[in-house]
Amino acid sequence: MNLKNLLVITLLFFASFIYSVNEEAILAKDFPRKISDYSFFTDGTDQVPHENLLPYELISPLFSDYSYKKRFVYVPNGKAGTYKEDWVYDFPVGSALVKTFYFPVDERNLHLGNKLLETRVLLRQEDGWKAVSYAWNEEQTEAFIKIAGKTIYADWLDLTGQKRNVRYRVPNVNQCKECHSANDKITPIGPKPTNLNKLLDYKEGTFNQLSFLLSKGYIDQIDQNLRKTVDWRDESQTLDARARSYLAINCGHCHSKTGVANSTGLYLDLRENKDVHLGIFKSPVATGRGSGGLKYSIVPGRAEESILLYRMRSTDPGIMMPESGRALIHKEAVKLIEDWINDMES
Repeated sequence: MNLKNLLVITLLFFASFIYSVNEEAILAKDFPRKISDYSFFTDGTDQVPHENLLPYELISPLFSDYSYKKRFVYVPNGKAGTYKEDWVYDFPVGSALVKTFYFPVDERNLHLGNKLLETRVLLRQEDGWKAVSYAWNEEQTEAFIKIAGKTIYADWLDLTGQKRNVRYRVPNVNQCKECHSANDKITPIGPKPTNLNKLLDYKEGTFNQLSFLLSKGYIDQIDQNLRKTVDWRDESQTLDARARSYLAINCGHCHSKTGVANSTGLYLDLRENKDVHLGIFKSPVATGRGSGGLKYSIVPGRAEESILLYRMRSTDPGIMMPESGRALIHKEAVKLIEDWINDMES
């Protein structure tokens, strides 16, 4: 072997080492100070992931003040997430879920660029999942850890050309636990098999996400009889399926038998099928003024008398639901849930 070939091989070896995902940072007791310390991205500004950090999308995404999101998953070589029925894959130690929040400059032309807000990471360590957020600087070149959270004043042009503004809040570590919790332990909530069962464009081509993740060894199996969440925005789907899918991703992680709102008896995950647990003629539990003086969470055929809709319409911290994660009213979802309730037989 001549000197030139030896040099090329040496450079390739060190390049693969330098640009590999930093598993030591994922497993570290103390969170790294910068998002770049994880080596998740080869270009953080343009959100170009390392080849082993795979993108994914949810069929029905969580609402976060109209922000857009880029989602990625990393699983250590030779390991795989274990299938769990009606729950998130149980990803192995050393895995990471990465989610960057951003607003496009102009929703009418997504090629005009983006304003990165924050990147949240969920890290699977030996003693469980750990969550922390990193806020991007004004130069959009780096994101720095924000244990105590941060407020970002953001604006963008929406699909109608109207300028929108929001007081966007990067959560602190404790607020991460409020949503990402099951049985009092931090857990992922988005990448459930039922919410991943869709096509996605990869650099290799267009594939079903679950099949692609299986081919890459990131998950161990697929349930061929898997129930499928629907996109709540897809008007070709039934009103009931759209409303239930929206409530499941936005409310069901807390309002479930294992979530932080388990004592309310209001369960909105897709597994629930009892009317009273879905809120139908269900009296509230210690909601205070959050009830608005109304009697039931849902009154079939009468959306205006339903606490569920009343709380979705509010931005008052003592009334609104969800309690954190938004500062704006999700008008399209309010209309969806209003129609859903009014369509119920009274």
